[in-house]
Amino acid sequence: MSLQPSAKHLQLGLTDDQVLQMYILMRTARKFDERALLLQRSGKTAFHISSIGQETAQVAAAFALKKQHDYFLPYYRDYAFVLSVGMTVRELMLAALLRAEDINGGRQMPGHFGYKKHHIVSGSSPVATQLLHAVGIGLTSVMRKDDRVAFVTFGEGSSSQGDVHEAFNCAGLFKLPVIFLCENNQYAISIPVHRQVAGRIVDRAAGYGFPGHRVDGNDALEVFRVVKEARERAVRGYGPTLIEAMLYRIPPHSTADDDMLYRTKEEVEHYRGQDGIERFRRYLLECGVLTEESDQTILEQIIREVGEATKYAEKAPYPAPEDTLRHVYAEEGMTDHGDQHLLAGDSLGDVRGDGTG
Repeated sequence: MSLQPSAKHLQLGLTDDQVLQMYILMRTARKFDERALLLQRSGKTAFHISSIGQETAQVAAAFALKKQHDYFLPYYRDYAFVLSVGMTVRELMLAALLRAEDINGGRQMPGHFGYKKHHIVSGSSPVATQLLHAVGIGLTSVMRKDDRVAFVTFGEGSSSQGDVHEAFNCAGLFKLPVIFLCENNQYAISIPVHRQVAGRIVDRAAGYGFPGHRVDGNDALEVFRVVKEARERAVRGYGPTLIEAMLYRIPPHSTADDDMLYRTKEEVEHYRGQDGIERFRRYLLECGVLTEESDQTILEQIIREVGEATKYAEKAPYPAPEDTLRHVYAEEGMTDHGDQHLLAGDSLGDVRGDGTG
């Protein structure tokens, strides 16, 4: 039990058990990431793209959303986020090693998540396309008059894509229930943010008629607060919110990247010292939610879980040749005839009742 009845997480509506689970998920994502890198370096996978340095914001955001209810459109670094909304380490390992048991049949590139049960919408390699998909889901939510929110993430590099501006415009115009979270990790591969972005990404929201918030992405409780408020705003019909979480990408862009060609070790170590997971750990220790002994037990359990998941995935079979067309065409009986579809005579103008066509 928290030793501080006025602790910030309690004021925000989070229980001691919830913040402890948040911490466990952050640490789990970090250990998965480290193991995935070792697998790539040992030749067992071809490619890995890391999320180290961004886990805190991802987990905090997930806890402010409604699992298996809202829709999630993560980008390729969101391991911690997908773990937080229902995926398991074993499932991530099966995907990384391209095994047949993977939920997508071993067909996705690393970091391309998709899981219907958990409302994780499969992404595409061209960056930022997921924002337009999120807008479409937001429109569907409005048409069905339900309280689902579309939550979508992207990096500051992809914010230069036209898809982003189209998504902002449509979401703002029709007040769609979409939360846009930019995980600003300061580098678009090798391009620093000051060479990539004119002005501040958060300020773009004002141009499309909805609020924007810039937040310290290493402050888990602050990220939780702004995402929670954005969701409440969305379900009340007030439209989208843009959140810019300020982060730092600790590892290279990917295992195919030499980051020492465009930044220094001193810079990386400076930001490593601001790690959000360690910051959250200190907070939990101060509150009495975590002890040094329980922290060590948690770490041992996570290491064991990641190790067992790795062994399981390595022994799992690859997809068989006869499964080549599996997941390509819909099987008989898969169509959901219960869905409500937009009628031919409907228009976007009818969505908010303004009568325009």
